[in-house]
Amino acid sequence: MDADELLAQDHRKPETEEDLDQKYPNRPHNRGSTWPFHNLYLDLFNPLSEIKKDRATAAPARRKVGPHGKSAAHLNPLERRRDVIERFISRWRKEVGDDIYPALRLILPDKDRDRPMYGLKEKGIGKMLVKIMKINKESEDGHNLLNWKLPGQGAGARMAGDFAGRCFDVLSKRPMRIEPGDMTIDEVNEKLDKLSAASKEDEQLPIMTEFYRRMNPEELLWLIRVILRQMKIGATERTLFDVWHPDAESLYSISSSLRRVCWELHDPNIRLEGEERGVALMQCFQPQLAQFQMHSFEKVIARMKPTEDDNVFWIEEKLDGERMQLHMVPDESTSGGRKFGFWSRKAKEYTYLYGNGVNDENGALTRYLKDAFIDGVQSIILDGEMITWDPEQDAIVPFGTLKTAALAEQRNPHSNVPRPLFRVFDILHLNGRDLTKYTLRDRRNALKKTVRPVHRRFEIHPYEEATTAAEVETALRKVVAEASEGLVLKNPRSPYRLNERHDDWMKVKPEYMTEFGESLDVVIIGGYYGSGHRGGALSSFLCGLRSDNDKQGAESMRFWSFCKVGGGYTAADYQEIRHHTEGKWKEWDAKRPPTAFIELAGGDAQYERPDMWIKPSDSLVLCVKAASVAISDQFRMGLTLRFPRFKKLRKDKDWKTALSVQEFLDLKSNAEQEHREKEFSLDKSRKKRVKRTTKKPLAVAGYDGDVDVKYSGPSGHIFDELNFFIMTECHVPEKKTKPELEQLVKANGGKIYQTNTAAADTLCIAERRTVKVASLQKNGQQSIIRPSWLLDCVKQNVIDTGLPDLLLPFEPKHMFFMTEDKEEEVAANVDKFNDSYARDTNIDELREIFKQMDQTQDDYTIDAKTFERTEIDMQEKVNAGYTAPCGWLFRGLTFLFYANTTPQKKPATRELRKEDQRLSLAHNTARFAGAASATSLKTAGITHVIIDPGTLSSADLSSLRSSLVEKPGNKMPHLVSVEWVEECWKNGTILDEERFPAPR
Repeated sequence: MDADELLAQDHRKPETEEDLDQKYPNRPHNRGSTWPFHNLYLDLFNPLSEIKKDRATAAPARRKVGPHGKSAAHLNPLERRRDVIERFISRWRKEVGDDIYPALRLILPDKDRDRPMYGLKEKGIGKMLVKIMKINKESEDGHNLLNWKLPGQGAGARMAGDFAGRCFDVLSKRPMRIEPGDMTIDEVNEKLDKLSAASKEDEQLPIMTEFYRRMNPEELLWLIRVILRQMKIGATERTLFDVWHPDAESLYSISSSLRRVCWELHDPNIRLEGEERGVALMQCFQPQLAQFQMHSFEKVIARMKPTEDDNVFWIEEKLDGERMQLHMVPDESTSGGRKFGFWSRKAKEYTYLYGNGVNDENGALTRYLKDAFIDGVQSIILDGEMITWDPEQDAIVPFGTLKTAALAEQRNPHSNVPRPLFRVFDILHLNGRDLTKYTLRDRRNALKKTVRPVHRRFEIHPYEEATTAAEVETALRKVVAEASEGLVLKNPRSPYRLNERHDDWMKVKPEYMTEFGESLDVVIIGGYYGSGHRGGALSSFLCGLRSDNDKQGAESMRFWSFCKVGGGYTAADYQEIRHHTEGKWKEWDAKRPPTAFIELAGGDAQYERPDMWIKPSDSLVLCVKAASVAISDQFRMGLTLRFPRFKKLRKDKDWKTALSVQEFLDLKSNAEQEHREKEFSLDKSRKKRVKRTTKKPLAVAGYDGDVDVKYSGPSGHIFDELNFFIMTECHVPEKKTKPELEQLVKANGGKIYQTNTAAADTLCIAERRTVKVASLQKNGQQSIIRPSWLLDCVKQNVIDTGLPDLLLPFEPKHMFFMTEDKEEEVAANVDKFNDSYARDTNIDELREIFKQMDQTQDDYTIDAKTFERTEIDMQEKVNAGYTAPCGWLFRGLTFLFYANTTPQKKPATRELRKEDQRLSLAHNTARFAGAASATSLKTAGITHVIIDPGTLSSADLSSLRSSLVEKPGNKMPHLVSVEWVEECWKNGTILDEERFPAPR
């Protein structure tokens, strides 16, 4: 357990039953005892996991009737999950009672804020299991447990990256029990409470030993996942909440309390009243968020809905810190005292850091708040931003130093070092009254009359009133000059919208990415093993800068850690890095770190310590690009790159010619100076993407912007560039033999093979379970598509005569068998009634859909804000270097697929020109992957213009570049080859555009 985890431990006195009854007077009480723990995985976890793995087989044992009278085997995956959860909850209510909190906190451990963190990670659990089972650390099993990300030895090699799977593999060889144990859910919760309260290994070890003694290996596997809060059962909390109560998700969003959801909403027939939907004291809520900016200041202002009588909007500086909410209530233990609580946007409690009262000696902030409120203020909830303030510079310190500053303030108060500063911009509760329904203008008036600012500790965030776009531009120029993050425009007539991203608050950010941030040459000095499908191989790399103080000898060089780079690699890039570094990697030994070559931050703590390290003289130079540079105490450089992405290998450079510490600082200083002298441009992209600068202007000459770019062409080329392995005949929706299906595919441009391995990316087609199909399904590496998809594609393109040949996205009904990574993508192509978003529906299908509408409740509806929140969270992960799911790869980007518009002789038959087929296929791919399509250069927000270089002359390309330069707007699209789309799709990551340029 590290220092931060120790600080974060909640040492409050445990609540007694009397305390809980007083706090929740109407909480439910179960009639019977809770189930054994193994019921959770037998009745819930395993069935949900099976749905992920096996979606098409309909084994008799699982043919249970679903919610609408259909066999569970014939429900789509979403319905099957819901069916499993409904049966589990219904049985719990019948056999145990209405209090499902004991079970739900084990099913959704990451949502249970009432149980503190355990301070245990994979390595700590692995060490305890080695001791409990008395395994030699050097043995195969000991090595596999302690080095779970490494490829592993023996049978454990296949579990690389899956810690719980590794544990199960080892525990299965040494079980104390073969059959499921007798520990009840209540007992498990009691032991986990003790485990979270234990701060030392010798206190935790007896608890883990009892778990080992009373549970079988499968129970322990799921227990470990509960402790790590990494369940991965294939069902989100939203589905579980929806089944439990229609208001459950809403209540969790405003309270972040799983206990409150279970105890206040135990009766699904009793709905929340209006006053119960507001914020509550000392209960973390999900705050209002600012909407992404529009493409012009005028549109931003228009979204504020100004009136003739009141067209004012407010301009605030966007602060570069951490969103924080402060709650204050009377402290009953002291006369006139006050008790404080602090929570971040992600519902993490920071009271331990900033203080629980004015007399809290460990409080980095509250000790200064004795006179911060006027007399008469008993309780209050404030919304604001916690930032770091440097008193010597009298300026805000950039993002990344807040916790360090708070800890320094705890140890040495009143010092002249950087300190936390809370900037308040809203008040939501005052003396028992919910203020969220009042306008922002009224709330600000209440804030000014309630709070007394404490200089450079606790302040009200200022704002300016404005009415025109010119005032926004002036304010933006000012914050750019001060190197600030941007602006937030607010509608003073608006209420506070909990857990919403609304147009009443709009971000406006300058795009001030400079050239040095696009191409930095850094040296690989360490590597990290991946998890999940990346397990067993180095998937991200620690990169460093050469220390200028060292001698220029290979044996005396030292590199400072600078950044971790985990995105932008193709499979070929990984292979090339492995090829050039094979046999040169060494395992990192924390007791004997290679300080002669590598210097990490944190001294003995060794921040960002890699799994493996390599001598810089044996290593490679990477060219990387990033969104920005940020201060960070996690890297020896003191700075790091935000959202770095691999660009290319620099084989022409070695460690001596790569970037040094001083060279980087010089680059940074020069770039900032140049930037201050340049005009800013409005960042119109939802993604944090780097502005690309080029030596020559890019554009499209001879291109008529008034003409829509369409890929019109004849039928017969739907399956061009695709390979098929057809295994059975077709019976639905019409009967066709295997040879007839093969002829259909060939007539539409596809290629036929008699094995799934004869060609790359072969699509396997089958409708019944033959020996060959069963073998392929058992392998589990490839999806199997029903022949009905082929027929639907052909039929749709007959209907859409005159439009481009576009493949239909797969629907659940098209899939005979799906691999795990396909489920979410396929389910997203139909609505909750299985109505296709892309395919025309026939009369019989419409009748069936209408029947389902009559039977189905609205519980399945995914509201816009939930979808948007999911999209934002996913985008943040993608930006941070995670592998994007197929359907999210290009989300947020807008593509224009440009084909030669020179008039062609009209063909005698409807045959698509061969040179356009590649663009058409790439267009289909981009649609599958979430990209928006533009039809003309006049379309706003185009991020990429995609061309097939082989189809355009040099004159066409020159004309295209000229048109791009003349295109209105401040940000020029990337002009890339169609190969960029193909390779991004193939590798599952956004690759650097400069690797796929259009020819000159």
